Amino acid sequence: MKCYLVRHGKDDDTVRGGWSSSPLTDEGVRQVEDLAERLSKGNFEIGAIYSSDLPRARQTADIVADLLNLPVTETPQFRETNNGVLAGMDNELAKKLFPGLFWSALDWEQPYPDGESPQAFYSRIAAAWAQFKEQIKRAENNVILVTHGGVINVICCIENGIKYSNKSNPFPVANAEMAEIEL
Repeated sequence: MKCYLVRHGKDDDTVRGGWSSSPLTDEGVRQVEDLAERLSKGNFEIGAIYSSDLPRARQTADIVADLLNLPVTETPQFRETNNGVLAGMDNELAKKLFPGLFWSALDWEQPYPDGESPQAFYSRIAAAWAQFKEQIKRAENNVILVTHGGVINVICCIENGIKYSNKSNPFPVANAEMAEIEL
């Protein structure tokens, strides 16, 4: 059985992501429509679609689900990093109010203001992934999990036995692309 980890399509890159409520851009919608078309024409044998509940991921999942004629199950535990007060903040304002505050600049236990630390994010995703694998292990078909780049990086680190760090991204996945995990 396979789990396809799908990163949402392009969203508004003029604001900070994380727990922002930004939807897909027009380009992002086109990216996801192309992905959905590839999935519908390929031999992926998808039986279920799960999605982060953040708008950009859910919109991605809905586009794919419509073409594959499958329902979407929301999985809020697979949200991107909780970046607290920076979620959805204009990038220029964030640079002014929080100079130098970026994910890769945080110490392991240092949280975003009103948000998560890298340690808390990793722990949340690791626990959610273990529970999710247990939940889907008896599935007859492959599954899609629509989520975010940071989440995919954590899961791929876990599955490949690589120590996770917010200082690097050994498993980059472009918008509306996917990583395949054999379970």
